[in-house]
Amino acid sequence: AVPVPQEPSLYSVKAIIILDNDGERLFAKYYDDTYPSVKEQRAFEKNIFSKTHRSDSEIALLDGLTVVYKSSIDLYCCVIGSATQNELMLTAVLNCLFDSLSQMLRYGDT
Repeated sequence: AVPVPQEPSLYSVKAIIILDNDGERLFAKYYDDTYPSVKEQRAFEKNIFSKTHRSDSEIALLDGLTVVYKSSIDLYCCVIGSATQNELMLTAVLNCLFDSLSQMLRYGDT
């Protein structure tokens, strides 16, 4: 079988997910139809959390997708891209998101 080339896309990020420290969704935005139903999305989010919340690394390959993640005390941020996506680009998106949220949620430093 001849592999079919993947259609080029402007979307490098397939999803951005923010979970609480129990793995429950606080925010999720999916930019394609990899997981079209909410049930599939929640199952994928539970899978991400169960596979990564005890890990010291910041990257995982899950279900054929690249997942970069970062956690704080009670927030767990994930950026998801295709398996062929550049991890450094996904990490740059993650760091920007994480730093912005940290800046907005910080208090008492004024």
